[in-house]
Amino acid sequence: MDWLDRTLPSLAENVALDEALLLAAESGDGGEVLRFWEWPFPAVVLGSGSRLAEEVNETACLSDGVPIVRRSSGGGTVLLGSGCLLYTLVLSYERAPDLTDVRRSYRFILGRIAQSLSEDVGPLEPAGISDLAFAGRKVSGTAQQRKRSFLLHHGTLLYDLDLSQIARYLREPLRQPEYRGGRPHLAFVANLPLRGEEIKQRLRRLWDAGKLRPTWPAAEVQRLVVEKYTNPQWTRRR
Repeated sequence: MDWLDRTLPSLAENVALDEALLLAAESGDGGEVLRFWEWPFPAVVLGSGSRLAEEVNETACLSDGVPIVRRSSGGGTVLLGSGCLLYTLVLSYERAPDLTDVRRSYRFILGRIAQSLSEDVGPLEPAGISDLAFAGRKVSGTAQQRKRSFLLHHGTLLYDLDLSQIARYLREPLRQPEYRGGRPHLAFVANLPLRGEEIKQRLRRLWDAGKLRPTWPAAEVQRLVVEKYTNPQWTRRR
């Protein structure tokens, strides 16, 4: 598997690159890849089906200049920022039979990641459908977009995020996993006791991502940015 450590200049471009990597793999112009990126400032990313008014404190975002974009995958709304590592996996269904089923694919991917990151750290395990929890507190949320031959699985891994920002910019979600137990953001979310570079190294070893991918689908990224990710009709569609 190739790997790519690339943060593009704008938030919209970064969200678009994940989808572009999936589309490239599906078209035969790319293949499996593990990507890392990190946005240095607070930013809100909606899931494709998220309701902006229900999940985001838009007044606070506007006041503080926090951008809001909507991604192509499902899942809930997340806050990015310094100390929140973003990882992206584009995987072929041929890699493992479990990947062809949505719920089994989450268990397969998150189970492997939990095992890799928990070494010398402590009780990290899959929780809910698409989270990772450390000592019962959420440290990662993930989402997927699926095509005929490949899937996109991407998510957050918190290691040094200012957790107080979550409560300022995100509302308490109406839909909550059972393990949350009604806890507010600050009592539910935590940072992993790992450095960002250590997380990257462990994930690269886990997925045997040894070859650095020198290029990325730049033209497709720009097309998606114009047609979707900077289009208010897409961002505010729900």
